[in-house]
Amino acid sequence: MGLEIIYLKETTSTHKVLIEGIQSGIYKAPVALYADIQTSGVGSRNNSWTGGNGNLFLSFCMDINALPSDLPKPSMSIYFSYLLKEVFSEHDSKVFLKWPNDFYLGDKKIGGTITKILNNQILVCSMGVNLKSAPENFETIDINIDKISLIEAFFLKLKEDILWKKIFRQYKIEFRQSQRFLYYDEVCKEKVSLANAKLLNDGSIELNGRKVYSLR
Repeated sequence: MGLEIIYLKETTSTHKVLIEGIQSGIYKAPVALYADIQTSGVGSRNNSWTGGNGNLFLSFCMDINALPSDLPKPSMSIYFSYLLKEVFSEHDSKVFLKWPNDFYLGDKKIGGTITKILNNQILVCSMGVNLKSAPENFETIDINIDKISLIEAFFLKLKEDILWKKIFRQYKIEFRQSQRFLYYDEVCKEKVSLANAKLLNDGSIELNGRKVYSLR
C-alpha cells in the first residue's frame, strides 16, 4: 500500500486538515495523519469530536480503486469500522459496531468513523476512539492499547484487502445489537427505532418501508 503516516502533536481536525491538504496538493494518497490532541474534530452529523492525549484521532486517504472490488460506497464506514473493531476483538475487547459507524461498549459510545469521497477518486476516512479518556455520557475502551500499536494493527488489517462479503457475513450477526438503539433519521429529522430494521447487502437498511443509507 505504501502508506505514509504523519504525526501531528495537536491539530484542529485530522479530517479537515487532510481534506484541505489533498485539495491544496500538500498531501497525496495514500497518506494518514494522526494527532495527540484534536480541538475541533468532526463527528457524526457534523457534531464535534474532540479529546485529549492518548485517544485515537486518525484520518487516512486512498485511491478508491485500491478498495476491495465488491465494496459498495454506502458500506465504506461499516467496512473500515469493522476492520478496527476486529483489531479490538483480537485484544479481547467487547466493543461492537452500532450501525452504521459508531463504536459502543454496552449502551455508551466510545468512538466512530466518517468517510468522504473527493472528486469521485479519493476516499478519506477518519476515526476517533476514546482510548484513555471520555467526556460525560461517553465511555473509554475496555482494553489497554496505545494508539501507535492500534494504528499499526489497523493498517496491517487493511492491507489484507478483505472482501466486503466476508465482513458483511460477520456484521450481519453483530447488527442485532444495533436493533435495540435509536437512529437519527436525516429525512424525518427525528430519532427512530432500529428494532425492525433490516440490514441489506450494500450496508444500507430497510426502515419503515424505505431504504436508508448512511450519510457518514
